[in-house]
Amino acid sequence: MLKYIIIDDEPLAHEIIEEFCSMLPHVQLEKNCYNAMEAMQFLNENTVDFMFLDINMPKLKGLDFLKTLTKAPKTIITTAYKEHALEGFELNVVDYILKPFSFDRLVKAVNKVSETQTTKTIIKEVSSTQDSSRFFVKGDKKHHQINLEDLLYIEAYGNYTKLFLKEEMIVSHEKISHYENLLEASHFLRVHKSFIVAIDKIKFIEGNRILINTHKIPIGQTYKSSINKLYNS
Repeated sequence: MLKYIIIDDEPLAHEIIEEFCSMLPHVQLEKNCYNAMEAMQFLNENTVDFMFLDINMPKLKGLDFLKTLTKAPKTIITTAYKEHALEGFELNVVDYILKPFSFDRLVKAVNKVSETQTTKTIIKEVSSTQDSSRFFVKGDKKHHQINLEDLLYIEAYGNYTKLFLKEEMIVSHEKISHYENLLEASHFLRVHKSFIVAIDKIKFIEGNRILINTHKIPIGQTYKSSINKLYNS
């Protein structure tokens, strides 16, 4: 688990970063800091793996704050000002991303942090195609082969989807409707507007939820009749 803090004077920036990072199961927020002095106090007493750092903050600017740290965490600069990029990289920041940034851009930055750690990154930025019983997913300029036997369920997240496998979770740029059309209905079932499950991975169905391993998946009202057919056929 990679621990991180956010240092930014804008509450909206905190909300966006937190929302994106909530999709990454290998990172954990430790502290929201709204100025450099607050962050300095926290880092004097705590250790984190990386931080999101804004540049344009009152009293002490982000890059000036970074210069004061003798053992700075890995740093991802988040700013609306591209003109400070060279100075940022001279300070060995991991990445420099411009606001407003997308989810996939943040994933790239976090993956760079992961590459410097012994912890293996389990999130891959992907697009996907299918070949019979397996997916070929493209991420980091590589094609990763994913066996459909390992796929437990799929969850929609806006214009993205999260593919939950036995050993990892992969983020795809495809919408959930893409997978509903792609996967065979005899093996995968839409059970909610935001969920598709692998039928053979269902442990039990109870009330308005399905259990797969330790994952609890809700059943949508409009999908109940399809689920009833599983055990009333």
